Amino acid sequence: MKQQSVEHHELSKSLSNRHLQLIAIGGAIGTGLFMGSGKTISLAGPSIIFIYMIIGLMVFFVMRALGELLLSNLNYKSFIDFSTDLIGPWAGYFVGWTYWLCWITIGIADLSAIINYLQFFNGGHPFSPGESALICVASIFFIMGLNLVTVKLFGEMEFWFALIKIIAIVVLIAVGLWMIFTGFTSPTGELASFTHLWANGGFFPTGSTGFLAGFQIAIFAFVGVELVGTTAAETRDPERNLPKAVNSIPVRIIIFYVFALVIVMSVTPWDKINPSVSPFVNLFTHAGIAAAAIIMNLVVLSSVMSSMNSGVFSTSRMLFGLSREGQGPKLFGKLSPRLVPANALYFSAFCLLGGAALQYFVPNTIEAFTLATTLSTILFICVWLIIIWSYINYYKTRPELHQQSKFKLPGGLVTCWVVIIFFIGMIYVLSLEPDTLKALKVSPIWFLILLIGYFFFKPKKISKD
Repeated sequence: MKQQSVEHHELSKSLSNRHLQLIAIGGAIGTGLFMGSGKTISLAGPSIIFIYMIIGLMVFFVMRALGELLLSNLNYKSFIDFSTDLIGPWAGYFVGWTYWLCWITIGIADLSAIINYLQFFNGGHPFSPGESALICVASIFFIMGLNLVTVKLFGEMEFWFALIKIIAIVVLIAVGLWMIFTGFTSPTGELASFTHLWANGGFFPTGSTGFLAGFQIAIFAFVGVELVGTTAAETRDPERNLPKAVNSIPVRIIIFYVFALVIVMSVTPWDKINPSVSPFVNLFTHAGIAAAAIIMNLVVLSSVMSSMNSGVFSTSRMLFGLSREGQGPKLFGKLSPRLVPANALYFSAFCLLGGAALQYFVPNTIEAFTLATTLSTILFICVWLIIIWSYINYYKTRPELHQQSKFKLPGGLVTCWVVIIFFIGMIYVLSLEPDTLKALKVSPIWFLILLIGYFFFKPKKISKD
């Protein structure tokens, strides 16, 4: 027990506010934005702007519910704690293991993105299935090595990764605005102008079908945002840091998603953007700025590595917590001399090797990316719905805590039901496209595995209590 308490102390004290703020901001800029937005633009056109705003609002409501719950009891450190308390032990087990798989599928999607970006340096030619698998294995071992270091070094690496992404987005916006206001014309004769947003079929050029189809990868761009709340809850002053972190989410969405994509589609008409290429790289390439395109490609590549780094870190800590609660193998609860849950880390890395297999059997990186992101999206929606369910129980059974709260969810139960209806509707939307329907059909297998696993670990949990 002494060793475990040291682990908790190390995690909570090693990350400074400087790390937390940059990691939180950087978390808003991930693979879903850099790579996924290209396909979303091809599906929905300029209406992608409204898609990100709608999803952003719903995710913000989830985060406000998360924030109020975490502040209602400072012993809560994550949604696993309050879902167990407010719904039952099965909910904590379900959300913990599902959240672990969420990050595994994100890691697999990141592997697809890495291969896609590296093709830029391969003359645009696709790699063979064997080469793709080798790249995946090398990436996994590299990330695993980074995660075997101390928590403080992890925070420092993520700080610089996040800073690179933020600077890249700011530079892209600045360069894009310069192109627009100076009447920049690309080598293909395209004049940079805000009129591209409505001149090529209006804001909804692909109709309602395309608009709905755009939600799948757009939702994926927001996955992991709940880490902002749980990370802030680990700081010394959660009453101040948590509301600040949550309330800054809409501003980040407007700057890093809406404003950046407005610039991208103003410089390059939406129907000229290649869905197989990051639109951020495409902006500079289409404008004929080759050197900047290379730099941006390196930036988005580092962004994906950052996402994998955070994902492997998160999954190892999730397995460690589940093991400590008696809801996972005891082996995952052991720490290395550097106070890192190494066994949990090795297991997560091993599961990521499934991404290498996926690249071998599904050599089309965009198809592999779509399959992985859809499964991740489904699982994250389940996690977010558990958070809302926990809030509903909290609202009804502990009204005195809700009344005392200084950080209430706007709209209370009405907002909860709006969010629930929206995300259930999104599950239906995933059934409309053939590629996302594949992942939707596979997802029940995970819930069956969870059900079997729960009865396997349940006796251990009972005997512990």
